[in-house]
Amino acid sequence: MTLDVVNDQNEKIGTVDIKDDLFANAAKLHLVWESVVHANAAEHRGTHATKTRAMVSGTGKKPWRQKGTGRARVGEARNPLWRKGGTTFGPQPRSYDYQVPRKVERGALKAALAAKLQQQALVVVDRLAAGDHKTKTAAEMLRRLGADGRTLLVDTEPDPQLMLAVRNLPGVRFLESGRVTPRDVMASTRIIATRAALERLQDVLTREKKTGA
Repeated sequence: MTLDVVNDQNEKIGTVDIKDDLFANAAKLHLVWESVVHANAAEHRGTHATKTRAMVSGTGKKPWRQKGTGRARVGEARNPLWRKGGTTFGPQPRSYDYQVPRKVERGALKAALAAKLQQQALVVVDRLAAGDHKTKTAAEMLRRLGADGRTLLVDTEPDPQLMLAVRNLPGVRFLESGRVTPRDVMASTRIIATRAALERLQDVLTREKKTGA
């Protein structure tokens, strides 16, 4: 399988080989689901908190004797049954992150890229660079490349000028190839990657497949 390589004018200047054993098969979207759920959980701040009976203000003295008063027995004013008492089993600050096998993450990235290839939503360019840091210049270039809606730009080493130019464009993200995640791919309607970035992604995924890691 080959893909056309275009320049910033959307003119074909060559082709790049796509490894069939990586992207030709049907995308395993269940791996993508697992990866996206993990990414969302890892970003969950988990700062919620409630006060237990040890944290609320109030005396720890027993209000009245245990028996003989006709009232319900109680140990202290901070007990959860009373107004302004502590909370039982309330949420406490914690991390929602958990471990996902690296093989699952790599498989999810491969499946996400395969899905975008099937949707013809992947554009390969020779380079991603801008002559200046003006947003208007970057917007015109992306328009020529068919960027519409959420767009992900991928390069091995992002151009500083272009990063400045696209940071004010809504829905446009610029990432290094080594930092691309399945969630980034699936959240984009258009992916514009350089030839070098795509080749590096293929090398990483091939290496993972050979080692079985």
